[in-house]
Amino acid sequence: MLSALAKPLNRHQWISEAAYFLAEARDFESGKALNDWLEAEIDFCEMLINAYMATLEEDNQPITICSLQQLASLLGIEHSDELTSKVELVHVIQNATRHRSCFQYEIHNFCREQEDCRWKSECRKLTAAWYSE
Repeated sequence: MLSALAKPLNRHQWISEAAYFLAEARDFESGKALNDWLEAEIDFCEMLINAYMATLEEDNQPITICSLQQLASLLGIEHSDELTSKVELVHVIQNATRHRSCFQYEIHNFCREQEDCRWKSECRKLTAAWYSE
């Protein structure tokens, strides 16, 4: 599923071009190149996560450990194949995109703070399944 999405994407090229356009929008102000690159990296990761979640929703497919490992790998997370828990995988993905790794924490006040969280629906499904057992 994700490999088909990632093949046309060259991570480095995409980030490089996005960083260039961010710099261009600021009239190439000096000293901001690293910030532009980091912002472009986050945008790239967000794009992959959004495509992943949209594909799952469109195909009415559940999140699997295998697909999360693949997503983590595409995001550049090393040793993602060694992680075997959905919660662990989502946490490292959230950390890689500089989001608070709140997925499946006992305190769900974080969800109220993060209206745009792409993991909220899956988090609630897993929590409901655990509470019903």
